[in-house]
Amino acid sequence: MKLTLQDVTQKKNEFEKAGITLPSYDIEAVHKKTLEEPVWVHFGAGNIFRGYIAGLQEDLLNKGAADRGIIAAETFDYDIIDKIYKPHESMTLMVTLLPDGNTSSRVIASIADGIKANTADEAEYGRLKAIFVNPSLQMISFTVTEKGYALKGIDGNFLPVVVSDIENGPESAKHAMSIVAALLFERFKAGRYPLAVVSMDNCSHNGEKLQASVMTIAKAWAEKGFVTKEFITYLEDESSISFPWSMIDKITPRPAKAVEEKLEAAGVEEMAPVITSRNTYIAPFVNAEGPQYLVIEDKFPAGRPALEKAGVYLTDRDTVNRVERMKVTTCLNPLHTALAVYGCLLGYNLIADEMNDKELTGLIRHIGYDEGMKVVTDPGILSPKAFIDEVIEKRLPNPFMPDTPQRIATDTSQKIVVRFGETMKSYMASSELDCSSLVYIPLAIAGWLRYLLGTDDKLEKMELSSDPMLAKLQEKLSGVEAGKPETYTGQLKEILTNKAIFGVDMYEAGLADKVEGMFVEMLAGKDAVRNKIDELREKGNERTKKESDLLDLLYIINEMLSRGYTFLPVDLYHSHASKYLIEDGKIRIPFGAISGIGEAAANSLYETAQNGNFISIEEFQGQSGASKTIIETLERMHALGNLPKSSQMTLF
Repeated sequence: MKLTLQDVTQKKNEFEKAGITLPSYDIEAVHKKTLEEPVWVHFGAGNIFRGYIAGLQEDLLNKGAADRGIIAAETFDYDIIDKIYKPHESMTLMVTLLPDGNTSSRVIASIADGIKANTADEAEYGRLKAIFVNPSLQMISFTVTEKGYALKGIDGNFLPVVVSDIENGPESAKHAMSIVAALLFERFKAGRYPLAVVSMDNCSHNGEKLQASVMTIAKAWAEKGFVTKEFITYLEDESSISFPWSMIDKITPRPAKAVEEKLEAAGVEEMAPVITSRNTYIAPFVNAEGPQYLVIEDKFPAGRPALEKAGVYLTDRDTVNRVERMKVTTCLNPLHTALAVYGCLLGYNLIADEMNDKELTGLIRHIGYDEGMKVVTDPGILSPKAFIDEVIEKRLPNPFMPDTPQRIATDTSQKIVVRFGETMKSYMASSELDCSSLVYIPLAIAGWLRYLLGTDDKLEKMELSSDPMLAKLQEKLSGVEAGKPETYTGQLKEILTNKAIFGVDMYEAGLADKVEGMFVEMLAGKDAVRNKIDELREKGNERTKKESDLLDLLYIINEMLSRGYTFLPVDLYHSHASKYLIEDGKIRIPFGAISGIGEAAANSLYETAQNGNFISIEEFQGQSGASKTIIETLERMHALGNLPKSSQMTLF
């Protein structure tokens, strides 16, 4: 069996026997309606789109909450369309990698078509133009990476392709942002139809970055007379064109050989990955972790799909910003970066393997729980502690996630300013905290600087991941040799004052001397990096903050039980959002007490439950907007009673 429309529709039994879930809707009918009346175009046809974003619309189609899919547009690597989309009629085989070694597979058919966003290809670009002038279009979204929004190089000047786009106008656009601006101009000319322009890339203030790039191109064209001033007004009017912010979180690593072999053993043909001319490593399947989060500013002037029914959080900009800040500055990204640089230095090839290293797990626990958590802002809809617990206990240790420290180490110079810099700035701004007291964030930074020498902890050469500042940084470190601490003569000083890298002057933060000292110690010889990490771990309290908090909680619970208190479990119809209710002298636990359920989610569960009885878990989830993770948690706790999973009825 193959991943084609013919086999998916005619060989259902074979797919089901292989444990692969198929769409429950009429694929051909959905694709036809999507092309006739498009509602959603996505730019960036890679794995995060195929494995997550397209999966959201797949969920809505299977639930009957949508009747159209998504059209994918690729602005960079056209081989993806030719070698992955066309042979499989835009379908994807999604494989979820579970921590226990099992997998869950399903066919995602929500993508109706893949189009090359290439102005030089008249036929392909003409199809995009036709879609953009259609009043039915509600939103366009993006996963083009942070680089996809960049109009300028490191030198601060426009990239050559951007200079060419500005000079030649919309019809000859080549940069992704120029193409988007040109297509928006087509929509403006057709009728000034509204549209949401939504970045879903994993970068801070993504909507703002997208808007700035589009506006820069459009205003440059206006100055040259390619577009009208009215077009600029149209783009600036949020009732016409909006640029919502979002936060996305899901790891979709490169295709794993083990997954490919498992699919082939199950009888699925033609699953081998391809390497494109742009060096994209991509397969007809996407393997990814289970946990996923998408939070979007609810600003859609033309309407939108019912994304909340697929587990997406729709909220305001401030909440999106708080969630993004929580993840990027404390609960995930700093931990990833620390594991990446030290994983490379210590010879690891899998992030999951690093989580069996007590020194490295101790390092990220201290960065997250001890140092980061002191300045993190609770966004309300997601619990920071529950989020980081899931990251450290479930996501990072998943041995079946083929994610590498080498991949994560890419572009580290561009990441530190947010992942560590924001925490250091918060410490400096606080009247109660002393930035110079930080230990483990400086250790992570010192590890990255040691990594830049291109020599591992065994003093053997190692290949460094790509980074736009790599050459300049290595130049400044000239003369420093791993294994020879005497070769350090202050080469870090200029680097440590660079606010563009760290967000702060490390000397002003009181951390430069500490970083320098750690760096020099890690030059001492073989295993110097390992020894330094171990030394600092031993100095710290052996009991982590999480364990200390748990111990305190257990003391309290033990005392209450000793005094005769009885607790009642969480119950859909009896629990309050946040209040501990007294029932017959017993204490009923609220929704908000459950790990992973924030204030907003708890309120939504409670309010929905008060509206009446439900015939299924499916109906309750749809009305409450609860995520799949929350529903699964409630099911495990038997809080949903005897509700069946589905609202569907079988007639005999």
